[in-house]
Amino acid sequence: MHPIIEKIRRYVHAQWTLGAVHGIRHWDRVYENDQKLLTPDVNPLVVELFAYLHDSCRVDDGEDSYHGQRAAEWIEILRPTFLKDVPDDDIRLLQEACRLHTTVAKTGNPTIDTCFDADRLDLWRVGIVPDPEKMATEKGKEIARHTDYDSLMGL
Repeated sequence: MHPIIEKIRRYVHAQWTLGAVHGIRHWDRVYENDQKLLTPDVNPLVVELFAYLHDSCRVDDGEDSYHGQRAAEWIEILRPTFLKDVPDDDIRLLQEACRLHTTVAKTGNPTIDTCFDADRLDLWRVGIVPDPEKMATEKGKEIARHTDYDSLMGL
């Protein structure tokens, strides 16, 4: 794990006050999904940061329509400290992925779409079987098709 990612992971986990649905276990699974979804055209730093930042500004563990926007804004606040070594283009991609992850199905940008799929592949934790046809990447579709979600959900 990249040192920046480990620092962000520890920091957001220490700040988290809501339940487990969108907390550290979810973020770790999104990170693991990122690793499975990586292709040469995907920026690994952006997708790894996304894992730990996309839900970090939730105010409710249930419905919270603006959490992605708040995460994108919070990234700007983290720039001078935790994210000071992250290039501007990577920050912009990360902010867009956070902002859009609950409202857009696919952008055509391999890095952002990988972020989306890494999160969607963990929907089983709330009783939703990830639909291969709703994945934004070919790898995401393939993983969704071949994962035994019944056993993950304890069915």
